[in-house]
This record gives sequence, C-alpha cells and structure tokens, in this order.
Amino acid sequence: MSQHVGKIFGIGLNKTGTATLHEALMILGFRSLHWKARPDDEPADNAVFRAQEEGLPLLTYIAGYDAYSDIWPVIHNFDVLDEQYPGSRFVLTTRDLNAWLESRTRHMERNHTGAEREVDHDAWRRGFERHHRRVKEYFADRSDLLVVDITRDPSWENLCGFLDRPIPDAPFPWANRQPTAE
Repeated sequence: MSQHVGKIFGIGLNKTGTATLHEALMILGFRSLHWKARPDDEPADNAVFRAQEEGLPLLTYIAGYDAYSDIWPVIHNFDVLDEQYPGSRFVLTTRDLNAWLESRTRHMERNHTGAEREVDHDAWRRGFERHHRRVKEYFADRSDLLVVDITRDPSWENLCGFLDRPIPDAPFPWANRQPTAE
C-alpha cells in the first residue's frame, strides 16, 4: 500500500462522529479501538489511566491497535501521545456545537444515572470550545491533524487523502445516526 502511517488518534469529543470514524478506519484496513473492544470489556480509558499512573507510555496495555477513538485520556492527552508515538496522525472530529449539545444530552439521558446524568450545557460548551482551541493551537502549521465534520461531509476523500489510502469501494459509514424529525 502507500507510505506507513503511525498510530491514528481520534481526538474528537464523544458525539462528534467518533464511532463513524472508527468504522471508516476499519473499512480502510486499520485495527481500530473505539472505547472498548467488545461490549463485555473494560473501557479502554481504564487501561490508559493505569499506564499513566505507572509512568508508562499511554498505550502500553492496549498497544495492539493502529487507531484509537472515544477514549477519554487519549482525546485529552494528544500532546503526550504525539511525543510518545512519533509519526502519528490525529483526527479531530467535530460538529455544529448546538447539534453536539443536543446529541450529548440524549446520550447522557439514555446511558447514565444519578450525578453522571447531569446536563450542564454551559460547562459542556466551554469544554468543547477549549478542547478545539487547544488542539488547533497545538497543531498549528502542522500537517498531521485532520479536522473533519462527518455530519456535514460524510465522504472518503478527506480521510483517505489524509491517511494516504485509496478510496474504498464501499459507502462511507455513519454510526449512531439518529432519525430526523419530519
């Protein structure tokens, strides 16, 4: 195939198309880990936190993959991963802020209980903006970051060009698509 691509890190926040990115990467032939490998597995977050606490490279306990997405300490430690895994590529999935707030609210209401279910749009908005600003500042003037809004442009061209892969003969995936209101 084409030139070697190091690790691929999806550093978009949850509900920004991370599951779609994961599916697309698998179609392109990458071994991709999204949150946890199988429903009965422990979340990959725990493995990364354990490596972090032990002073080891962040992927020590989940090293068998080419790509990682929707893993909290990966998303927020992109600078550390950049140092630990030279030659890697980073994909910031994004979407309209208000649509993201609505999607995240639905996700929280569906999947969490008690204090974990708390919805705080102001804090989420600040976190979203802070994360995007931090990513864009860190990767300014570099070619190893792709910023993509899969909800607006669900196509292979940007991703395949960024990863130096041919466009597959398969439709671009769209995971977790919500039905549109009529």
